[in-house]
Amino acid sequence: MTHDGFDVKIGINPIGWSNDDLPSLGGETPLSTALSEGRDIGYQGFELGNKFPREPEALRQLMAGYGLEVVSGWYSGQLAARSVKEEIAAVAAHLRLLAENGCKVMVYGEVAHSIQGERTVPLTKRPRFRTDDAFKRYGDRLTAFGQHLLEQGVRLAYHHHMGAYVEAPDDIDRVMAHTGHEVGLLFDSGHAYFGGGDPVAILGKHIDRVCHVHCKDARPAIVRHARNRQWSFLDSVLNGVFTVPGDGAIDFASIIAMLRAHGYQGWLVVEAEQDPALAPSYAYAQKGYRTLRALVDSTPLQEVA
Repeated sequence: MTHDGFDVKIGINPIGWSNDDLPSLGGETPLSTALSEGRDIGYQGFELGNKFPREPEALRQLMAGYGLEVVSGWYSGQLAARSVKEEIAAVAAHLRLLAENGCKVMVYGEVAHSIQGERTVPLTKRPRFRTDDAFKRYGDRLTAFGQHLLEQGVRLAYHHHMGAYVEAPDDIDRVMAHTGHEVGLLFDSGHAYFGGGDPVAILGKHIDRVCHVHCKDARPAIVRHARNRQWSFLDSVLNGVFTVPGDGAIDFASIIAMLRAHGYQGWLVVEAEQDPALAPSYAYAQKGYRTLRALVDSTPLQEVA
């Protein structure tokens, strides 16, 4: 917490060390390397990846050994294709893992019909809800599912994501319009930019619903190439579309200022899918941390004499 009551913690996703979707990127790097380096840089916690234990007590002991917290963990949801009852059954073990490790939010990524993991499929082929009624039915299921999570003390943090149903600014508007407050928004600056929006404007529009923040920077030239050359999401990543805060074009000073002014409480998570051979994990994780730390610790303008 800073002196003005801006109650945030800075965490990181291990994707900068080893990529779950592209094991060729850092797949050989042991989890211990990520945890020890992240801790040494100053991060307070980690989001989960596929190398973490899936049993609550084992995970708790692992993280305690590094003095780190469990931030949250991605859940591959399919409410666009299955019932709330089916989703509740599917999420049970993951929800228990998060709840028993003190997580307040669960990262919900919609993977039904998503092309985010299909390297040969261009982003233009992503799924879309064709009617407002389809969005409403989806939103109703999300709200019911979100209520179930809240009963376990965990809030659904909906992750708008490239290659999925909710990618563009209009998609974010509609999914928020058709869900209740049980569904929070995971604001991802990098996906907001790549999805065709102004991250600061999107954050301002939906800040009342934001319960989790992924701090990802973007490289505009690569975004343009990805769109013009019909790249897939994974090829966009391999070509360097994302990077850590302070290394791209996104205005993190305005993002942090807006979160501060709104009294956001929660995690700021550095997450940047990159090739560690081109973007060394420690150096980039440190750059992302130092960028956010400086912004979080800076004196708000209205307090300057």
